[in-house]
Amino acid sequence: MKLFPYGHATHPQWRMAAGLVLAQLRAHMALPDYASAPTLGLLYITDHYAGAAQDILDHLGAELPEITDWSGTVGVGIASNNVEYFDEPALAVMLCELPPEQYRVFSGVAPLGLNFEPHTALIHADAATPDVAELIGEMAARTATGYLFGGLASSRSRTVQFAVGGNGNIKGHGAARGVFSGGLSGVAFGEGVALVSRVTQGCQPVSPVHEITAAEGNVVTGLDGQPALEVLMRDLGVSLDEPRGALAKVRATLVGLMRPGDGAAGELVNRAGHFGVDTQVRHIIGLDPARQGVAVADPVQPGTRLAFCQRNAQAARADLIRVCAEIREELEPEEMPLSAAAALAAPEAESAPNPARRIAGAVYVSCAGRGGPHFGAPSAELQIVRRALGDVPLVGFFAGGEIARHHLYGYTGVLTVFTAAD
Repeated sequence: MKLFPYGHATHPQWRMAAGLVLAQLRAHMALPDYASAPTLGLLYITDHYAGAAQDILDHLGAELPEITDWSGTVGVGIASNNVEYFDEPALAVMLCELPPEQYRVFSGVAPLGLNFEPHTALIHADAATPDVAELIGEMAARTATGYLFGGLASSRSRTVQFAVGGNGNIKGHGAARGVFSGGLSGVAFGEGVALVSRVTQGCQPVSPVHEITAAEGNVVTGLDGQPALEVLMRDLGVSLDEPRGALAKVRATLVGLMRPGDGAAGELVNRAGHFGVDTQVRHIIGLDPARQGVAVADPVQPGTRLAFCQRNAQAARADLIRVCAEIREELEPEEMPLSAAAALAAPEAESAPNPARRIAGAVYVSCAGRGGPHFGAPSAELQIVRRALGDVPLVGFFAGGEIARHHLYGYTGVLTVFTAAD
């Protein structure tokens, strides 16, 4: 598998940004190590361009007629190799050369047919869709591995998704031209498309692990058989007798949850003191002194394990480096030719994308609350990925919720790479 051509740019006028991206894509396709006949395009735009989404898709489709399939969405920020664009007009494109029989683009009005068995899927979803978490679970159940990756679109204006297949229109779309709002869309991949994916957490536990022993809807009323509010106050070292200080501490606190049955993949908190991969972080949305309860932004049930947590930049940085190292370790063979060893050992200044790394391209979906501001400087998060994973083609976006397997996460990053054979 050759490297996937990619490009990214920012400009007040979308046509200028598109021109810069197209120049990068064509330059890549002319290089011997890059794919020269891709058919699937992944397109991510910031919400500054949301109103021009259809014009952008039409323009790219006309300029790249060989790309028969498109998928993507909008974010308050987008990502590419070593750079992120927040609060500025920008777009990023990656062109994937995959066997046509090994993927299908789908949307809410043109769901996957019965003639294609999905192995994994890239998912873009609208947070305003009713029961979106349940739809994600249903989609995961349709795949052979149960593994999805992607995220919820994020926008301060219009929320859009891109989904175009085959001859420029997916059967069932009618007059639709590939730009949609609401529901789920994305790309389902067959067994022949090799992927490696990891979830990186962005919060640090600040309490012991508790078990929810009583709950009513979104309100946790009992933890380890004790009043939940009492446990929260004790864990945070505050008291409602001094409400101003207590509420300030509570506002900075979230909860990490592991549902019953999700523990097979690991513990809520691992031996290193970090959240495990199945932990879902949710906001505390209120306190209920009458019931001694703690309200969280998700329905909960007895048997769920819970730990109070806070956002932590140092922990997020360390965990992001860890998942990149895990991906590299999984892809690097025990024995390799000299060219591969040289590429993998190259210093950062010389670490240009190289097929020897066995990564054709990558998709990174991170929480809109992460990015440079959380990691200390503009583009710091993507620079960490580049230093740890190597210089690889990459696109992605900053989401209103991240999707991995059948879970909807918060404050995480989901890094997925398309891998080549040994």
